[in-house]
Amino acid sequence: MKIVFDTNVLLAAFATRGLCETLFESCLAEHEIVLSPPILDEFREHLAGKFKLPAARVNEIVAFLKAECSQVEPTPVPKNACRDPDDLLILGTAIAAKANCIVTGDKDLLTLGDYERVAIVAPRALYDRLK
Repeated sequence: MKIVFDTNVLLAAFATRGLCETLFESCLAEHEIVLSPPILDEFREHLAGKFKLPAARVNEIVAFLKAECSQVEPTPVPKNACRDPDDLLILGTAIAAKANCIVTGDKDLLTLGDYERVAIVAPRALYDRLK
């Protein structure tokens, strides 16, 4: 299965111990995680800014993600596809990847349920589904 992790779930996987970390590790071992340069850029920005990780550590984590996850350029998505324009890149990444699902905690995305046959699920829902 091809899975797109949104930035916040990805941050939770690396910055906290818990469900998102476990889900990420499971998906990395048994599925294909697909990211895009905009997701990685936002991830890098938050690790350095909000989480105040040293640049060397941020670079190490991003290099790990680039080596272990697939990357695509997001497909352009109509502006009316979702309420939050920042989420268009997540939808575009999933479309470009031909992903099976997007994992997110973002209510604007979760209310869609799916987009272009890509399921949009919370981390707990995917975790329960994969158990």
